[in-house]
Amino acid sequence: MKETHKDISLSRIRKAKFLATNPRGGTLEIGEGDDEAFAPSELLLAAIAACTGIDVDYITAKRAEADRLDLRVTGEKIRDEHGNRLVDITLSFDVAFPEGEGGAAATEVLPSAVQRSHDRLCTVGRTVEVGTPISVVLNGEPMGHADDRES
Repeated sequence: MKETHKDISLSRIRKAKFLATNPRGGTLEIGEGDDEAFAPSELLLAAIAACTGIDVDYITAKRAEADRLDLRVTGEKIRDEHGNRLVDITLSFDVAFPEGEGGAAATEVLPSAVQRSHDRLCTVGRTVEVGTPISVVLNGEPMGHADDRES
């Protein structure tokens, strides 16, 4: 059974640069977008693409391994009355399967696999589309949800 609790730690490396660590020891540098490190908004886009890509790969690979399964995700960063955020997020697929019965079966199931991931399976995409409050704790003291605080 997969663990449902997720836990990522970030430690400051220098101004506006952090090292994220997962419980398995994996690390990733995150920055403000002034060097090769991923910016937080880029990580969100990558997470959306990876989550859906993994779902689609699991479903289609039961029929045939993809010759090509490339994804691209784009979004526009804006600032409006809701604050800074990404809008117009688009996830594009470029997929090819091998010739033959398995490839034909994978090609046939591909649209429903993408739709199932979008509508139900992809935790990241579903969280973004449905929305989830974020509780904030500052030095051990709960600050509540963003919606509960005065602007």
